[in-house]
Amino acid sequence: MTTEHQTLALILFSLFIAVTLGITTWVSRNRHGSAEEFYAGGRLFSPLENGFAIAGDYMSAASFLGISGLIALFGYDGLLYSVGFLVAWLVVLFLVAELVRNCGRFTLADVVAARMSERPVRIAAGTSSVTVSVLYLVAQMVGAGSLVGLLLGDSGTAARTLTVIGVGALMVVYVSFGGMRATTWIQIVKAVLLMGGAVTLTVLVLLRFHGNFDQLLTGAAERSGHGLRFLSPGLKYGGDWTARFDFMSLGLALVLGTAGLPHILSRFYTVPTARAARRSVVWAIALIGGFYLMTIVLGFGAAALVGPDAVRASNASGNTAVPLLAAFLGGGADSTGGAVLFAFVAAIAFATILAVVAGITLASSASVAHDLYASLKRRHARQRSEVAVARTAAVGIGAVAIALGLLAQDLNVAFLVGLAFAVSASANLPVLLYSLFWRSFTTRGAVWSVYGGLIPAVVLVVLSPVVSGSPESLFPGVSFQFFPLQNPGLVSIPLGFLAGWLGTVTSAEEPDEAKHAETEVRSLTGAGAV
Repeated sequence: MTTEHQTLALILFSLFIAVTLGITTWVSRNRHGSAEEFYAGGRLFSPLENGFAIAGDYMSAASFLGISGLIALFGYDGLLYSVGFLVAWLVVLFLVAELVRNCGRFTLADVVAARMSERPVRIAAGTSSVTVSVLYLVAQMVGAGSLVGLLLGDSGTAARTLTVIGVGALMVVYVSFGGMRATTWIQIVKAVLLMGGAVTLTVLVLLRFHGNFDQLLTGAAERSGHGLRFLSPGLKYGGDWTARFDFMSLGLALVLGTAGLPHILSRFYTVPTARAARRSVVWAIALIGGFYLMTIVLGFGAAALVGPDAVRASNASGNTAVPLLAAFLGGGADSTGGAVLFAFVAAIAFATILAVVAGITLASSASVAHDLYASLKRRHARQRSEVAVARTAAVGIGAVAIALGLLAQDLNVAFLVGLAFAVSASANLPVLLYSLFWRSFTTRGAVWSVYGGLIPAVVLVVLSPVVSGSPESLFPGVSFQFFPLQNPGLVSIPLGFLAGWLGTVTSAEEPDEAKHAETEVRSLTGAGAV
């Protein structure tokens, strides 16, 4: 990119940052400092607004950059992410959305602790939520580094490091000063921009092939160097049984992980009723479904028009496939049209990253303050004190995410999100489903369920090829790889459910039938819900 074109992209970046900081400033002047305002935006959003915000939260850098890149590099096998992310919303709609809105106030732990001993359950659920959030944040940081490195023509460490630190600083500002209300409006703006950009690129790709999707697939297969294998399963996950088990593990994590993501669950509390929460999910599914269909076109379009070799040369994990496609569709990187379209898409992707990190940071800081601090300090912590702790926690979580983001710069962002989904499905989903549907579930079962999924998932990731033992790992120079799969979901998700069952059946605690009946009535009818 020429200096003139880089300047254009940076101006668009700066414009979005100015708008979002303006929203944050406006909201901070109108807040009253309560926990409900900070965590749930006063529960004032409509189903349409919240549906756009949920879609904004969910359509992350992994979706826009990572999935398209994986499809461009591996064809059919990259589609697993699009399918898994979309199908996961059916689990959310039918099993989680309305029940969680009825049973809780701000966090996952509210739902579980309703019929358990609060302190151990809140500490376990809060720890798990923060772990999942930090893993998800790392993916966004990596996406930001790849994007700005491409924009500046410098994929070196210095440019990426400054970018990651800058994104981390901005997310702390958004959360600390604006809370949920500012974060929600930023998500809405970002969702509109992202859908507009995806529609524009999809139409341009299809016009290149005269609206013939079959011709697009054929062109992608020919350019890939793999022929028809590019359009068949197995290019990435079909080499041996280890790869096939990895494929199953990833699919399981993607489909089940969404229902346990803290920043998605917190969205259900920003609307006034459970019915509004359910309608929000319907709006979100419509938006997300359309978007993931477009990522398929963009991924194969990048393979056919840019070529996997060019994508891989720019970024080994494929994270820059969509910006390169935009430059090509506009007339090439050295043309004015190509530079304008590239700058537009890069700015949207950057906006996507900033908005998502704000939502995740808010959810994790809420877990620290509302669950961990309130449990460890005193049972009924004053709301203003709790909100102050949440703002401080945002700074600490931002620092951790920045450090890990710098460490994982060369990994694909969709792959990193797959790890976060695996931990979410292993630790959060079992305890959530048991709490909602199992009458005999006990406090020991809840604590064992969380730690029984969380600890194996994290340990297996550390002992996997992701961290050591291969050229693509975080520490390629050493090897302590003992677990062959890259995604731990196939092992850790059943362990989470098993630990919850084992903890319950071995517990001397008598289940509180009255509390379960109260929770059941509240979850199904909304009677007594906040």
